[in-house]
Amino acid sequence: MIKEIEDRRSIRKYKPDRVNKTIIEDMIYSATLAPSAKNRQPWKFIVYQGDEKDKLVEVMQQGINAEKISHELMPEWVFAIPDAENTVRIMQEAPCLIAVLNTNQKTPFSGIENEKRIVEICDSLSIGAAIQNMILTATGYGLGTLWIANTCFAYNDLVDFIGTDCQLTGLVAVGIADESPDKRPRKPFEDIIEFR
Repeated sequence: MIKEIEDRRSIRKYKPDRVNKTIIEDMIYSATLAPSAKNRQPWKFIVYQGDEKDKLVEVMQQGINAEKISHELMPEWVFAIPDAENTVRIMQEAPCLIAVLNTNQKTPFSGIENEKRIVEICDSLSIGAAIQNMILTATGYGLGTLWIANTCFAYNDLVDFIGTDCQLTGLVAVGIADESPDKRPRKPFEDIIEFR
């Protein structure tokens, strides 16, 4: 598994080839093996390919267009909208998108009590572990992935399209990579570890 961890890259260019359903099922099965706080397993995965994927991408673009005008959801992150628009291009190119839902939580745009916020954080960490399992499995199959968080700019439109009141934590793009990015730099090991 160390090889998959070292080989994994965030892929932003994809070939159009459809992703095999068995591989997607293996990816999601591996996601379900992740540790989760209190074994809540707060995840659900919805796979979009073909016409349904194209509709999801269109909804993402519409939501971003609306956010460019209203700045309702992310007013302090207006500077990041061009990056979100580039994410739409990536989503259009990727043959498969997997929506990742937190089934125990609702919209992140409403205030909640401290105790519920702690539970939300624990659920988010659990889902992060599940996504990591999923993308490492994809790497093992020779596929590229991109963990997409820019869904925040089109959040309400996307959950309406998906038809859920569960919290959308993001999307994962999956496909055959059409690029080979170099390994991204990491902080020096001695700066990030401390023994006491």
